[in-house]
Amino acid sequence: MPGPGYDASADARKQIDAALRAAKADGRMVLIDFGANWCGNCKAADKVFAQPRTAATLGASYHLVKVDIGGNDSANSAQLRKYSPSGGTYTMPVLVVVSPTGTIRTDTHVTGNPSLTPDGIDSFLREWAS
Repeated sequence: MPGPGYDASADARKQIDAALRAAKADGRMVLIDFGANWCGNCKAADKVFAQPRTAATLGASYHLVKVDIGGNDSANSAQLRKYSPSGGTYTMPVLVVVSPTGTIRTDTHVTGNPSLTPDGIDSFLREWAS
């Protein structure tokens, strides 16, 4: 599982493609976390992702990809628009669950973020895990 924060130098497209290949092989979902290192809500979500219960749910059911959209990287912004195409002003983090077949199952830009607490995120992850 990726560590806290977002790697601005990472190639988001390659990471997402690799996660989707792995998901096809093992049946887990892909959770794409679009955020920024300066985003307070993103930092709150990171703290919850690192907690044992949430980390166990993530590890058992998801391939997590963290995409930095806090800078001027147009390639990462293109990935955000690809997986969260409704546009407008995005409230970070944007959490997108993608099935092993590549179908977008949920997009928090549309539905709103879960409560960024252990119970809120764990409930969200369990809801979309299968």
